[in-house]
Amino acid sequence: MPDTLEVWLRGPLPEVPPLLQPVAHALLQAREEIEELLTDFPASLLWQRPAGVASVGFHLQHLAGVLDRTFTYARAEALTSTQLAALAAEGHDDTDLPLTPDVLVTAFARQVDRALDQLRTTPEATLPEFRGVGRAGLPSTVIGLLTHAAEHTMRHVGQLSVTARVVRATHPQGH
Repeated sequence: MPDTLEVWLRGPLPEVPPLLQPVAHALLQAREEIEELLTDFPASLLWQRPAGVASVGFHLQHLAGVLDRTFTYARAEALTSTQLAALAAEGHDDTDLPLTPDVLVTAFARQVDRALDQLRTTPEATLPEFRGVGRAGLPSTVIGLLTHAAEHTMRHVGQLSVTARVVRATHPQGH
């Protein structure tokens, strides 16, 4: 029965500080929902934009990217040129890598794993510390960034879910 429960109802995650449990639970829930939703998702539908909404491919790229960027800021680090290039590439399938649903789902899952590793090593005492965001150094805190990462992730999972269902329903053959 525990596997049928949402992640937050399965109990505390080992080694994750108590105040960061909700962030970890949300990220694990997102990973599970995406893996289930996109099992056998046709690659031909990855970049479809019904009614002009963002594609499933964009959401998958963006989910991994947002986690990477917000957790970088939470460590008080600046984005690298690689991260900035990945940001610019979000929503495009014209990269050097073959972007399939499996590749993008795996990339997101790995980013969740990296985020969980960071949560495990984040001392609760640092949560109220200032962190600048972006080139302008907009004001946030460690807890603000980590909470935003979880909230933003779940928002995009919801959007991805609707888009994936719509494109499957309107293209039942995957073309």
